[in-house]
Amino acid sequence: MAGGVLRLGRREFGAHEQVVMAIVNRTPDSFYDRGATFQDEPALARVEQAVADGAAIIDIGGVKAGPGEEVTAEEEVRRTVGFVAEVRRRHPDVVISVDTWRHEVGEAVCEAGADVLNDAWGGVDPKLAEVAARYGAGLVCTHAGGAEPRTRPHRVGYEDVMADILRVTVGLAERAVSLGVRPDGIMIDPGHDFGKNTRHSLEATRRLGEMDATGWPVLVSLSNKDFVGETLDRPVKERLLGTLATTAVSAWLGARVYRVHEVAETRDVLDMVASIAGWRAPAVARRGLA
Repeated sequence: MAGGVLRLGRREFGAHEQVVMAIVNRTPDSFYDRGATFQDEPALARVEQAVADGAAIIDIGGVKAGPGEEVTAEEEVRRTVGFVAEVRRRHPDVVISVDTWRHEVGEAVCEAGADVLNDAWGGVDPKLAEVAARYGAGLVCTHAGGAEPRTRPHRVGYEDVMADILRVTVGLAERAVSLGVRPDGIMIDPGHDFGKNTRHSLEATRRLGEMDATGWPVLVSLSNKDFVGETLDRPVKERLLGTLATTAVSAWLGARVYRVHEVAETRDVLDMVASIAGWRAPAVARRGLA
């Protein structure tokens, strides 16, 4: 089991170091940005801003999570591989993650310089972990409730949602280690919204401490998701406050990596929680000294 230092690419992150992973969608139909970073220049500008705002990881995706027009593996490669190579050229030390469930895509992006394979669909392609092992890449092991890629949940039920999350994610992590994936490069993700209704995602959040207790670093992808929107009855562009509240709770309960759209705001929340917890000194401490 991992625990302690998380090693991704050229970076090492300590046990209490909370890490921001910035989302860069290479899709024309993202639910959040509606294709704003589909073209190269806006996407590269997004990377520059995210790094400046405190992101240590850039997560590049070539297929939106929800239903839509079919995207072949060849098209997903076309959208991601050249971009990964250019980000690697411009930012040698940034951690590059690629959001894919396909081993063919994983192989191509690792060849181009990717450090992490973010498997958001729960090991639906078992060969993806083999690719991570072969290239020494990190791997995100996600609970998706057995859902097929790009499908929405329909009347899904669990006797105990967190028990199922733990069974699946820890099982995927242990399988990855058996295949040769570095234990200190593996993260587990409860998969908010994936194969879950809003109540499931809320329960997964309040029980994140159970995931942290496994010793595997926990990644959460909360940003502007439907469970936030339904909880507060807010459209996509009005979910930031709900997302940040969920981020603060997740940080307090031990999550380590945060996949987000709004980097600067997330960084402030994480730094504030870390300082309250005693893991981080205040940036400035002048009050009462003058």
